[in-house]
Amino acid sequence: MFKLACIGLDTSHSVKFTDLMQGSDKRVDGLKVVSCQRFPSAFQSEPNQNKRQQAMEEMNVRVTRSFDEAVDGVDGILIEINDPALHLEYFAKSVELGLPVFLDKPMADTVENARKIYQLAQDKKIKCWSASSLRFTPEIRNCCTKIPQPLIANTFGPLGKAPAGDSLVWYGVHAFEMLLTIMGTGARSVLAQNGEQGVAAIVNFADGRRGTVDCNSNCSSYGGRAQRGTDADSFIVNFANAGDIYQNLITALADFFLKGVVPVSLKTTFEIQALLNAAAQSVASGKEEPVAHL
Repeated sequence: MFKLACIGLDTSHSVKFTDLMQGSDKRVDGLKVVSCQRFPSAFQSEPNQNKRQQAMEEMNVRVTRSFDEAVDGVDGILIEINDPALHLEYFAKSVELGLPVFLDKPMADTVENARKIYQLAQDKKIKCWSASSLRFTPEIRNCCTKIPQPLIANTFGPLGKAPAGDSLVWYGVHAFEMLLTIMGTGARSVLAQNGEQGVAAIVNFADGRRGTVDCNSNCSSYGGRAQRGTDADSFIVNFANAGDIYQNLITALADFFLKGVVPVSLKTTFEIQALLNAAAQSVASGKEEPVAHL
């Protein structure tokens, strides 16, 4: 059994992923969350973290407030922290252990901190990755199969309100990651505008391709469209069953920890972060902003 430490209890993913690994909704074999570190967070109250701790303990997870206790004797680490401002701090602690790490989305709060995370992973030669579950949904995978090299794509998703930090970076990651899943990397610049219905962004690629991303304040669905010539495909993500939404992500986690398969490169994840921060800067400046690269 591959033993995991879950760092963070302020996101629903901590409980959900554990449930998918060893609880009543188990979907994979060979992984077990044995410990979890909790700490105060602007993204979740202490009473709600108490409820999550109870749920974790019912799945035989030891919950502690000590990082050292949480990682003692484990084989890998899940960084499940809702507040992206804390990602660099806990990633820096985790890489010192030399263990494989999954860093839940978004990669960081700023492109500067994302660059530091990338460099730490390179320096310490750590196997790690970070992604949104939206990348793995059957609907987006089918779209990528039908239109493998689109010239134009549009994605959309909700824009949640972050309790701290930038809401676009925190929740826009889903829609922006969907765009790069469809289009691939190579984004050059972003022009974004904020209004009553949320943020709309135009993403220009170096080779002339174009993407648009709508992060909507008053609409909760996810979806998109890809086009090339006369071919086009559109999709809506079905959220009828949360376990099904996470199925491919949990399978990817199992392949990562048990087989060493890294499904998404950190370079790709860094570009997603750079897109998010460029979009936030464009909203503030009213101008087209360049996308940072490694």
